[in-house]
Amino acid sequence: MRPLLLLAFLSFIASAQAAQSIDPAVFKALERARSAQDKGDHSVARQALTQAEAKAGSLEEALLWRSRAYLAWAEGNNRQALELLEKAVDSGKLDDTMLPNERLNLAKLNLAERRYTKVVSLLGAQQKPSEEVLQMLVQAYQGLGQHAKALPLAERYVQANPNASDTWLQFLVGANAELKRYDAAERWQRRLLTRAPNDAKRWRQLAGLQQLAGDEDKALATLRAAHTKGLSFSESELDNLVLLAGAAGQPWQGARLLQGMLEAKLLPISATRQERLGLLWWQARDRQAASRIYRELAAQSGSAKFWLNVAQLELEQSRWQAGLDALRQAERAGAERRKVRAWREWAEGELNFERERQVASVR
Repeated sequence: MRPLLLLAFLSFIASAQAAQSIDPAVFKALERARSAQDKGDHSVARQALTQAEAKAGSLEEALLWRSRAYLAWAEGNNRQALELLEKAVDSGKLDDTMLPNERLNLAKLNLAERRYTKVVSLLGAQQKPSEEVLQMLVQAYQGLGQHAKALPLAERYVQANPNASDTWLQFLVGANAELKRYDAAERWQRRLLTRAPNDAKRWRQLAGLQQLAGDEDKALATLRAAHTKGLSFSESELDNLVLLAGAAGQPWQGARLLQGMLEAKLLPISATRQERLGLLWWQARDRQAASRIYRELAAQSGSAKFWLNVAQLELEQSRWQAGLDALRQAERAGAERRKVRAWREWAEGELNFERERQVASVR
């Protein structure tokens, strides 16, 4: 805060020298307040500003509002600071040398209070905004949920400043991903990766974007490339990539990615992952692949639940006899009899109907 306040008061002094008609008593009060505030004595500064009197609608009144605003800001009272500084800026009494800095600080206060629309109205018309202003506008548009308006500003800055901080690139990745512009998000993520090619997190994030774009082969290739470089990922990080596919409504891509990671030994095989793989294939409506996996799990564990899964998958493919065989295994493993009976009655009815139809066609 202190550098900001000093800058504010220095600009005040320059303005006071230019405005010869300022009331000497108000000038002295402002100087006493500035000196006390610079020493951290806020009570003395407040007293000096409270005792000063100014005519309504005067420059002195605007300057007192302004100084009280900075005092409130220094004390952490953003809401009061915002109200007072807004009155000073809107008064029309501050000259053109002071206004740009005051509008910038007013925008900062509005941003802190999440008044994003006000931030845009204060800063949005600038022809050549500084890095600080661009950052504030990007934050404001983000706060308004208007990522499409924030993106061009961020891209404009990064293109003009190739060495812009990683924060800018990370925003471009995230905002493009939010808008499902995955190709653009991947492009910026690759820029981040070139800055830190040995950062496993950035490789994983790149794979995640490729996964979201529905290109599980590309994501797997990225993970393999990182693994070849000697970079390692935790099992939970790789598992989360698969979960991300499921959450994004991409079970087929998630199944392909998980199967590829298991085959490439990026992840160790476990019953939990095999079950997840079976579920993903099932959700993707590849019942044959799902049935094969659940049959292996059922044979290994003897689980009634897995045998019931096999039975349902076989029956969904109209493989009635295979389904009935699986139901027998489920019953032996202790599956709920009522459930087994319901499935069996349906399967036997369909199987008998099919046999009758075949006999009728021979006749």
